[in-house]
Parts: sequence; structure tokens; C-alpha cells
Amino acid sequence: MNDASSVTGSSLDLSIPGICEGYLMKRRKYPLKGWHKRYFLLEKGILKYSKTQQDIQRGKLHGSLDISMAVMSVNKKSKRIDLDAGDNLYHLKAKSSDIFYIWLTKLCAHRVFRKNEAMSVHRGVLHALSLGQNTLPAVASQQSKLIVSINSHRSNDVLCLCKLVSLKSIKDLLIPIKRNLLFSFTSFQKTPSLDRHSHRAPSVAESMAEYYDASEVIVCETSSDAEASDESGLSDITTTSNSEPEEGPSKDLSTLVCLIFFFFCDPGRRKTLPAPGADNSHIGIMTILYNNIGKDLSRVSMPAVLNEPLCLLQRLSEELEYPELLDIANHTDDPYERMVYVAAFSISGYAWASWRNRYKPFNPVLGETYENHREDRGFRFISEQVSHHPPISACHAESENFTFWQDQRWKNKFWGKSVEIISTGLVNVTLPNYGDHYEWNKAVTCIHSVLSQQRWLEHYGEVVIKNTKSDMCTCKMTFVKSRYWSSESGKNEVQGAVLNRAGEVVHRFGGFWHEGIFCDTLPTPKCLWKPNPQPDDHFEFYGFSQYARELNELTAELKDVLPPTDTRFRPDQRLLEEGKVMEADKKKDEIEEKQRERRKEIVQTQQCHVTESKHLDWAVLRLTFMNLTAEEKKLLLW
Repeated sequence: MNDASSVTGSSLDLSIPGICEGYLMKRRKYPLKGWHKRYFLLEKGILKYSKTQQDIQRGKLHGSLDISMAVMSVNKKSKRIDLDAGDNLYHLKAKSSDIFYIWLTKLCAHRVFRKNEAMSVHRGVLHALSLGQNTLPAVASQQSKLIVSINSHRSNDVLCLCKLVSLKSIKDLLIPIKRNLLFSFTSFQKTPSLDRHSHRAPSVAESMAEYYDASEVIVCETSSDAEASDESGLSDITTTSNSEPEEGPSKDLSTLVCLIFFFFCDPGRRKTLPAPGADNSHIGIMTILYNNIGKDLSRVSMPAVLNEPLCLLQRLSEELEYPELLDIANHTDDPYERMVYVAAFSISGYAWASWRNRYKPFNPVLGETYENHREDRGFRFISEQVSHHPPISACHAESENFTFWQDQRWKNKFWGKSVEIISTGLVNVTLPNYGDHYEWNKAVTCIHSVLSQQRWLEHYGEVVIKNTKSDMCTCKMTFVKSRYWSSESGKNEVQGAVLNRAGEVVHRFGGFWHEGIFCDTLPTPKCLWKPNPQPDDHFEFYGFSQYARELNELTAELKDVLPPTDTRFRPDQRLLEEGKVMEADKKKDEIEEKQRERRKEIVQTQQCHVTESKHLDWAVLRLTFMNLTAEEKKLLLW
């Protein structure tokens, strides 16, 4: 046994580094902004913190982190240290350079110590195996406590698969007549509920649990002023109603109408893609991302195999997959109930994320457009990339029941094991029957375990919907961040409340953004929305829903009417959809190089992006380049 001990420790420094403790500034929990002072203790590679030193001594901890399991990034200029362990993300800041360098030195020393401990266990087991079976139990008994300690702090990299609720659903690839007939039944339709855990309104205790993650600063990499945090909750939402919805014969009648029109009025859109998604497990994404920690990933070129055959402009159109919610809102007289349906529509735009964590969309180039005229869904949509740096996408959609528009700028931040996607800009919806104009912000999207194939995605943060034409009611929604100890059934939770002028709760609703939303305070408790069922082969085809598969379809009729800047003509995206990954990668590099050259020319000649309104006969901006023909635009883009 002495031989084993000497071998395991002969080349490794297992001396325990000194304890480091004191006050540091830590970014506040979501949705509060700014920094607050917390007492930190670093001992044997474990970083603990609480409000005061006395709290730590009493064992009253706010959180702890194994330093060896975290990726550490440092910003010397702002005296800031970021620790990302996948499920836990700490943003720390020292008040002076001396304190900063003391903590930085100690953190590095403790990281080495923890890794040497793990290596010692590994070598000890290997040495015991080489000596024979009789020696192994003795070595294992000495190292058991260390192994338990290491495993207890290991990050959870298991894919959090989203559990689907088995609900009756129907396809909505139907013509406008079907939509009108369905709407006529909504006044007396009584919708079946979700599973019991879906329609209960979440409790305040659950929403106020502690989380250890945070949003990144949007302004620049070195800024620390406009800070966000990582805990969310609605303090005035409680659960008192236990009422259950009733089943009604009208449900079967409306379902029958849908089925009849589906079989006789199918618009004939494609049901699958030309080729399945390519395997990207061999791509060294770790090397790509680790070289860009703390940087804006929209400026980083990625291999085409990491992309899905859709771009961000088409992703904006996916937010309109469930326009019937706005159709109902435009025919609902009660302003509070109308707000509930608008809130359900805003949540429905996140449902795609449950199945789309293995690939990223293409970044559109400046001047790239996308048009989506959907008679079967009753709207027409247009979007365009209007700015290169910073990247900004604008879109506009019209229907007889609503107008929808937004301009979004995305900032992607990589923190070592997770990527945060932060969207600025407001979403706008107007309802013509009542003159309402609603606007709301978007939740933060975070991709966890981004370096592994077991990636999982979640949304968190507070979303506030306001009617700019009236202060009669507002809506506050919380996308609840999953806890480290959460089960799969507790993930992707959403809470919401509609408040009157006095701040009193009029309606409560809740559920899961990948399963459905339930409201039990309406005159008839009902399921407001549930996502369409995924195709059976969705995993094979990028996780696309039926609606997503239709977005990049290019028919002979569309070729004659679409402008040359439309995303459907983008060659690298088309090649990827056809399964030609190598050709797509080469063409993607060519397009990006053209964009760089064009941007230099625009800067040198002081040209600008201008607007026209000639292509469409409805009120929406057409953004083009100055003094360029259609063929010249196509050559410049592709």
C-alpha cells in the first residue's frame, strides 16, 4: 500500500493551497440589475458564498462551485472573473487590482489542486490494478471520499429531453375558410386541459428559488454597467382555483371540420426535406468557441455543418406559426381576456426551441430578404437584414385580424459551457377591431452544455406586455429558470398574470412553453394553446416542425415572383438542405468574403442602406441598395 501511495503522489503536487476569503461583488439575481456585495470562501477547490462571514460559518450558504469543473474567463481591465460550470455561472468583480490578483492567483492554485487530486485517484486505481486484485480494495477505500466529493460537484451534462404531453391536436395546413369556421366555434368551445402539472399555476415558492446563472452585458465585452441577473418570479401570483375544464360536444365538431378540410383542401406543401441533417458530432466546436470566450459569436465564422437550412429571417417567421391566437384576440371584447390571448401568442413563438438544439440558423447577409405569403394561415410576412454590424433583422406581417412587426438585434455570448442569446428590441402587435397596440420584450435564450452533443436549451427572464393605447391592463410573464436539482417535468415553466390599473391580478395562466398554456380564471377554464405535434422523423430532419419544413420551399411559381435577394435563393443554404455539406461550406465562405468586401466598399464610398416600397402593394418597407439593379444585388449577395 505504501508503494501505491508513493506512485500516486510522486509526480503530483497534492499540497492544499491556502484558504482565500473576503468580500467580492457578484452580479445580482434575475431580474434585478447591478451588483451586490457577498462574502466568498475558497477552500480545497470549492468556492462558497453567502451574505456575511457569519452565515458561512453557520453553514447558511447561497451557493457553492467546484472550481475545477468551471471554465474561468478573466477581464483584467474591469477586474472581473467569470466562472461557468454549465449549470452555475458566477460573474464576480473585485474593487481593487490587488484583491483581483489575489483571488485570481488563488483560484488558479485551487484549480490545479483539484485536478491533481482527481489525477491521483486515477493513477492510484491503475496502479492497484497493476499490482493485483488484493491491492485494489485498499486503494479504493482511501480514495472513496475524494471520488464522492468530485462527483458531487460535477456538472450535469445530460440532455434534458422535453417530455411531450399526449394531447389531441390537428394540422393547420388549411385554407382561410377552415380558419373562419374554426373561429366560429371558439365562443362555445370547451378545450380539454393539459396534464395536471401543466395547468396548475406555479407557486411563488417555486418561482423564488435560487439560481446561479446570469445574462451577459449587451453593450460591449468590457462593460459592467447595464447588468442583468438570474432569478425571476412574480410576487403577486398565487394559486387558489382548482376548477377543471369541461369536455363539450363542440370540441368533436370543430375537430371534424378540421379533418374534413384537411383531406379536401390540403394546400400541397412539402412534408419533408430533400436530405436528412448531417452529423456534426465530429466538429471540434470546443476549439472554435474557446478561442472566442466573451466575444460576440455573430462575428465568428462557423462550419456549414453546424447550421440548419434556415436563416434568422425565416426563424422570425416561425413566431407566426400560431396566428389563430391573434385572430381570437381580435374578436374578444373583454380587454383582460384579450390580453391573455396576446400573451399566449407571445409564448407560442418559443415552442420550436424544444427540438432545435443541435444546429444554428444561418446568419443573413446585409440586404438579404425573406417573404412568406400564407393564404392558408391568413397572413403575409416579409423580413430583411437591415444592418451588418451590429446585426439587425426587421420583419413585418399583415392579416385582416392583426399587424405584427419587430426589429431585433441578437447578441450571443459564450461563457465556457453555455451560450446566451440576448435579443433587444420590442415585438409589436396591433388589433384593428379595438385599436390596441401591444408591445413586449423577449426572454433570454440559453444553450447549456454547448460543447457536448447533449446540448439543451431554455428560456428565462421576465416579459412584460403593455397596451400603448390604454393603461387598463398589463401582463407580466416569467419564464422560470430551471434549477440544478429540477426534474425534467419542472423545466420550461411559464407563469403569467394580467393586472389591472391598481396592480391587482385579474387573470392567471401558466404551463410550459413546449407543451401548452392553461388559464383557470376565465369564465370557462381552458387550454389557451398547445403546440402542433412534431413529425415522426423530426430528429432526423434538424428537429423541424411541419411549418419549418415549408419555410425554405422554392416552387416554380415562387421563382418567378420572389426578388433575387430572397433567402430561398441563397446557394449555401440550398446546398446544405440538399445534403451537399462540402459544397455548402465552400459557398458559405465565398458569401461571407463577398460581404466583407462589400462592407469595406460601403464604408469607403459612404453609401447607405435605403428604403423603397415598389415590390409589394401593401404597406411595408422594401429595403434595398442604392442604384443597383436586381441582377447586381444578386451577384453581390450570392
